[in-house]
This record gives sequence, structure tokens and C-alpha cells, in this order.
Amino acid sequence: MFLCCMKTVKDVFHRFKLQLTDVYDLQETEAITLLVLSDLLDTSKAKLKAFPETELSFQQVEKLEDILSELTTGKPLQYILGHTDFYGLTFRVTPAVLIPRPETEELVQWILDSVKTSDTATKNILDIGTGSGCIAITLKNQIALAELFAIDISANALAIARLNADLNQAQVNFIEADILNFPASVQLPKFDTIVSNPPYVTETDKRQMHQNVTGFEPHTALFVPENDPLLFYKAIANFAQERLVTGGLLFFEINESYGTETVEMLMDKDFKNIELRKDLPGRDRMIRAVR
Repeated sequence: MFLCCMKTVKDVFHRFKLQLTDVYDLQETEAITLLVLSDLLDTSKAKLKAFPETELSFQQVEKLEDILSELTTGKPLQYILGHTDFYGLTFRVTPAVLIPRPETEELVQWILDSVKTSDTATKNILDIGTGSGCIAITLKNQIALAELFAIDISANALAIARLNADLNQAQVNFIEADILNFPASVQLPKFDTIVSNPPYVTETDKRQMHQNVTGFEPHTALFVPENDPLLFYKAIANFAQERLVTGGLLFFEINESYGTETVEMLMDKDFKNIELRKDLPGRDRMIRAVR
């Protein structure tokens, strides 16, 4: 223990930089340190930067040492803290669910923009592979009159999603089911919008990913067979052919390496007005199609 080494905010930045050099680059380390201190001290990042000589209590230093110890293993900060922010809302996260990411916020924004400009009212929305529930809950928060449904194969993930729905006061109908083998016994309405951020990481992709993803986030929500990278997209497109209303919208978050292939698959299944969109860093990341 090095409790004496972190008496001030400035000391924390120095200590985190030294200890995390083998896990994160300097920019990532600074961002993580800011998040940790902001959460622990319940203060803004701007204030932390403006007052680096702010002193810490013994209890705060102990907590920082515990967090730092976990960070050195590569465990994501969001799992250590037990929560994260998404589209202005707070979500509980555990290793049972993927950590919501900024590109998924972009997908949600695209859905909201599309719904607002639609000629018909959006009544029913389905989120397939809901995980933490971040997409479904955010959409319910933004489109109060819509009925939200969310499917996931993992009972543990759905337990977290239900907690998040309660936390954010959002009414969502959660269903435990496998989209690759969807049970006929589950009765669902027709949907105006279906969205999914399904597993899409191949073995090749895995070798290039950071250990804090491959070592801690749920593999069932991440990985697909190398020889069938569009496995889930094809199954969801087939499902959407039956469950989307005519003119209904299908949204995907995708693997940037398979944008063209995903578009071609949707064309083969007679979806129309297919649009492939890049995320802010410029990667092919999301698709919208019309049934």
C-alpha cells in the first residue's frame, strides 16, 4: 500500500500514470483518472483540473488504491465503479453485460431523428440483444408513447436491464429468448422499428482488441464464428421480415469490416432504402433499412 503517495488530486494523477503505463496510454490514463476522481469526489472534471492541490481523506485514498489495483489487471473502470453514463442516463453495468459505448449513442440518435421525421407514429419498438438495456431504456425515455420490447438470451443480462429500467423509470417489456432459435410460443406484436447491436466480433478482430474487452466483457455478446460473421444479422433480418410493419425501420450497429456485406445481405432480403453510416471516428458502424 502507498497511501502516503496520494494526498492530493495532483498526486493521484501521478500515481495512476505510473501504475497504468503498461495497461493504457497516457491519454486513456488521464481520462480514467478524471472519471475515478469525479465519481469518488462527486465533483466536475473541470474543478479537478482547476484545483489539483485539493486534499483527499484517508478513506478516499484507500478507495483509490483499491480501484487502482483492479485497473492494473485490465478490468474496465465501468465494471469497477458498477455504473456508466449513456445518453445522459445512468446505467448499472456488471460483467454480465457489455459496457455501453459512444457509437451506440450515435445509433440511438439516428433512430430518434428517423422517428421524428417519420410520416407514421412509432407505436412498438424492439431491441434485440438488449444487454444492459441502454438502447431500449433510452428510446423509452425519449419516446414516451412508444411501447418498448427487449430480447436477450442471458437471464443475468436481463436482470441488470430490469434494474436499469427501474433506475431510469422506464417501462420496457423484457423477454428471455434466443434470436437464433426464437420460440414460436412467444407472442409479440408487429413492430414499427427493430434495432440490434448483436455480436459481431470475429477471431481475427479479437486478436486486435484490448484485454479489458476480451478478458472481462461477456463473450456471448461479442463473438461470432469466423466463417459466419453475419450470423446474427441474417437471423434478425429474417425475423424483421415477419415482424416489421411495411415501411418499418431496421437499425443495426455493425462490424466496420462487413458494412458492404451487410448491405448486400439486406438487399437480397428485399429491404429498401438501405443506408450505411459512419460513426464520428469515420468507421462504417451502423445501417438503416426499410421493410
